[in-house]
Amino acid sequence: MSVRIERVDLPGIGVRNDVITEGGRRVSVVSLRSGERDLALFDADDPDASTDSIALTDDEAAALAEVLGASLSLSRVTGLGSRDMGLYTEEITIPTGSGWVGHPMGDTKARTLTSSSIVAIARGAQVIASPTPGEVFEQGDVIVAVGTRKGLDALAKIIDRGPG
Repeated sequence: MSVRIERVDLPGIGVRNDVITEGGRRVSVVSLRSGERDLALFDADDPDASTDSIALTDDEAAALAEVLGASLSLSRVTGLGSRDMGLYTEEITIPTGSGWVGHPMGDTKARTLTSSSIVAIARGAQVIASPTPGEVFEQGDVIVAVGTRKGLDALAKIIDRGPG
C-alpha cells in the first residue's frame, strides 16, 4: 500500500503537508511560521480550495497524533496472525470489576500456562507494546495476545476467572 504525501511551501505563511487518500481527498496539516497549525480538508475537485479547517493547539495536535498512532499500532499488531499457520491474534478486555485490576501482567503466567504471548495492552488512546511482566492491569485494558486457538481460549478463561 502506497500513500501519497505532498509538501507545498506557502511563501510568507508556512508549509502545508497533504495526505491524499485512496478516494482522492486531501487531508492537510498547515504549519504556520508562527508555530500554530491547522488541520484542513480540501475539495476533491479543487486541491487548492479548503472546505474546512480547524486550528489546533500544541496539546490538541499531540492528542490527535497519539489517537491516530495508537489506533494504527493496534490495527497493525492485530493483523499479524496467519490462520493458515494456526497462529491467531485476539483482543481480550479486562472486564469491569475484574480481579486482575491492580495486578501485574506476569501474575497471569499467560505464556507458561497457555503458550500465548501478550504482545500489547491498549489503554484508552495509548498502546503499550511489548509490556513487561510488571505492567499493572487497569480496568478497561484490552490485551492483544498471539497464540494458537487453544492457547488463546485458555488465556481468555484465565482473564475471565481472575487471579486464583
